[in-house]
Amino acid sequence: MKLGVYGLGRFGAFWASRLADFTDVVAYSRTPKSGIDPRIGLVSEDEVAACDAVVLCVAISAMEDVVKGLAGRLKPGTLVMDTCSVKVYPVSVMKSLLPESMPILGTHPMFGPDSGRNGIKGLPLVYSPVRVDPSRDTLFRDLFSRMELQLVEMSPDEHDKTAAYTQGITHFLGRVLQDLHLEPSPIATLGYSKLLEIIEQTCNDPEQLFLDLQRYNPHTHEMRESLKSSLDRFMAKLKEIPGLPA
Repeated sequence: MKLGVYGLGRFGAFWASRLADFTDVVAYSRTPKSGIDPRIGLVSEDEVAACDAVVLCVAISAMEDVVKGLAGRLKPGTLVMDTCSVKVYPVSVMKSLLPESMPILGTHPMFGPDSGRNGIKGLPLVYSPVRVDPSRDTLFRDLFSRMELQLVEMSPDEHDKTAAYTQGITHFLGRVLQDLHLEPSPIATLGYSKLLEIIEQTCNDPEQLFLDLQRYNPHTHEMRESLKSSLDRFMAKLKEIPGLPA
């Protein structure tokens, strides 16, 4: 099986390299790239579209334009797989823009270049089979099994509900903590060091990912309102303490 990876940003280059450990991988990038795993053949957009399966490693906000551009180029029967950090939106885009005969698979590798730098064995990958025939389903389940990933099957909406309070809140707090300009300290507690790790793990990613997580996950608004309510409750408790500056 030949996989075509569309997009060689920070995550795309990382994921293409991990996939290349187990199958033949070629890739297309709209901007010139250097330092890419030499096992990955850099090819044209049309050559990626001619692969057995196309793995979309693009920003959530770019999904519609990319799928529109690929729709007329993909060969019949090509499986299209997204890797977005939200699932309802990209799945709806693929279902609306690709022919009904074209297999669609939603995935979300729950790791990236930072969290997976020491290996991805045992890490979770969300698996949402949308339109996948049994043979292709078995093929990809086997691939991810050989990669020793923990396959977590769930619907796109179930994913987004859960991710809003896991990934969504983590990226939100990471950006807030970064805005406070926190620095390492010789008297740092373990808890403070963990906060610095959150900043590193979230803010190394493009800010566009943070914005897209908040915009395209239909459940992150509820998460932000819950977070604000909790902060307001504790601020109110502090105001009740006599002599504490307002």
